[in-house]
Amino acid sequence: MAHIHEKIDFTVAIFVVHGEKILLVHHRKLDKWLPLGGHIELDEDPEQAALREAREEGGFDVELLGRRPPTTSPGTRALLAPRFLDIHRITETHEHIGMMYWARPKNSAVAKCAIAEHHDIRWCSTADLEMLQPPMSAAVKWYCRKAIEEISEWK
Repeated sequence: MAHIHEKIDFTVAIFVVHGEKILLVHHRKLDKWLPLGGHIELDEDPEQAALREAREEGGFDVELLGRRPPTTSPGTRALLAPRFLDIHRITETHEHIGMMYWARPKNSAVAKCAIAEHHDIRWCSTADLEMLQPPMSAAVKWYCRKAIEEISEWK
């Protein structure tokens, strides 16, 4: 887990949708239901972090969704823009700038729980979001619904 500063870090959240269900983990340390995700390491870009976190926390490879601008040239690589950005407080003195990515499983949608980090991992429908215990935050629930809606329509 890379910490770039005692006051702020950059993170990724990967909202993986398959068959109109979203993959969520019950985070052990935070005791919250969240999408896959984590800190961006100092030697990686946000896309690399999202792909790594999906493999580490979900046990499979994902395809990040979005449009890459045609601006790659020697010395410059265009990155997929996150679907949304936010900043959220972790402690009284520490915040995260979160980059939210939409994704689909590449081959397998069989999720494996990272026991060291999570109590549980499961695919949830929009109706399931209301039943989770502990209850999911309104912000994360909104991102989940938006991801299911948009990815279901993605071509």
